[in-house]
Amino acid sequence: QVQLVESGGGLVQAGGSLRLSCAASGRILIINRMGWYRQAPGKQRELVAVITSGGSTNYADSVKGRFTISRDNAKNTVYLQMSSLKPEDTAVYYCNADLMLGANERYDYWGQGTQVTVSS
Repeated sequence: QVQLVESGGGLVQAGGSLRLSCAASGRILIINRMGWYRQAPGKQRELVAVITSGGSTNYADSVKGRFTISRDNAKNTVYLQMSSLKPEDTAVYYCNADLMLGANERYDYWGQGTQVTVSS
């Protein structure tokens, strides 16, 4: 069974930092793109950052210069280092991965979400 398990969320004051982790486990052949999305109360889920298998990254304008996405392919893990956090960063953060489970088996997986709360 394939799973994405997130960790690292919590409560932090504005200006602080948090590091999120997401580990993929199970019968996985290849992990393509991995990314982080977030959903604040009453809002749609939005892209935060993505990273390709080759290490290319893309960020939402709202987090550029403050957040850094990285991945450890040996550990099937993606990270999101969040710095200079703002109250508007408060949301449930979801890990997403584009996985190949076989030669013709490509799926989009989501983690269960981890809450990030930034107090002012």
